[in-house]
Amino acid sequence: MYIASPERYDTMKYNRTGRSGLLLPAISLGLWHNFGGNDVFENGRAMVRRAFDLGITHFDLANNYGPPAGSAEESFGQILKKDLAAYRDELIISSKAGYYMWPGPYGEWGSKKNLVSSLDQSLKRLGLDYVDIYYHHRPDPNTPLEETMSALDLLVRQGKALYVGISNYKPEEAREAAQILRRLGTPCLIHQPNYSMMSRWIEDGLQDVLAEEGIGTIAFSPLQKGILTDRYLKGITADSRAAGPSVFLSEKEITAEVIAKVSKLNDIAAARGQKMSQLALSWVLRGGKVTSALIGASKVSQIEDAVASLNAPELSAEELEQIENILRG
Repeated sequence: MYIASPERYDTMKYNRTGRSGLLLPAISLGLWHNFGGNDVFENGRAMVRRAFDLGITHFDLANNYGPPAGSAEESFGQILKKDLAAYRDELIISSKAGYYMWPGPYGEWGSKKNLVSSLDQSLKRLGLDYVDIYYHHRPDPNTPLEETMSALDLLVRQGKALYVGISNYKPEEAREAAQILRRLGTPCLIHQPNYSMMSRWIEDGLQDVLAEEGIGTIAFSPLQKGILTDRYLKGITADSRAAGPSVFLSEKEITAEVIAKVSKLNDIAAARGQKMSQLALSWVLRGGKVTSALIGASKVSQIEDAVASLNAPELSAEELEQIENILRG
């Protein structure tokens, strides 16, 4: 029988999410990979339990996570039932809809039909009455934004979600969505964009919009799909994601120029007593603009390393300048 660590809240840092009352852990755990029906359940279970013991209260899912699609929610629902049911009120559980999930005209994008039906399916898979955060996963160019946002508002009013958010929205799309939700009376809590040292598009306007609108930021892929680790410093090994069948990372992304930059960044990390992955997380969380860094993991030690990154000192102005010169070089 699992009993959570009594010290789970002693060292984790919690940040306020925009202009809301919700605090999120600086490190959150995403279940995009390694928690599906094709993965080892007990490994995922061990990661979730260890994450919670380290103070990670936020677990991020989507309807199509797996593979197969839906299986990550089913696996997490089993973990909830077996281990975490007694701790439900200490957990922030999120899900999303918008990418392809089932055949026909209602299985993706941003119609009210899709969002409402999808959350009903997610709740069944998770074994829950509500999720804490429900996202529209990507903008829909063909559905009026008022319809998509009114669907999110409806689900909050039905008690199926406590908060709502958006993901992958560009600056002006995010501003318009936030303004519609505010008029409806259900504020936009959070935006989930990809953000890392090597993917900085949110600095070009989106961060300003989110600050002005009082919306939190949770950054996914802060390690740039594993590139911002020491994994590829000596080349692509046979057991790495880049060498395997993954559609999310290819050998073409790991160029000599990229490895040279990561090697220089790794030197800065070593001088700080950090691993490369830890430096990448410290950088994403610098300055307080990002509420939480959303990590993926395939083993417990990766979660432990991520949480340990919070013990490092703030990046100095000199270190930030060195990093900037490397990234621009």
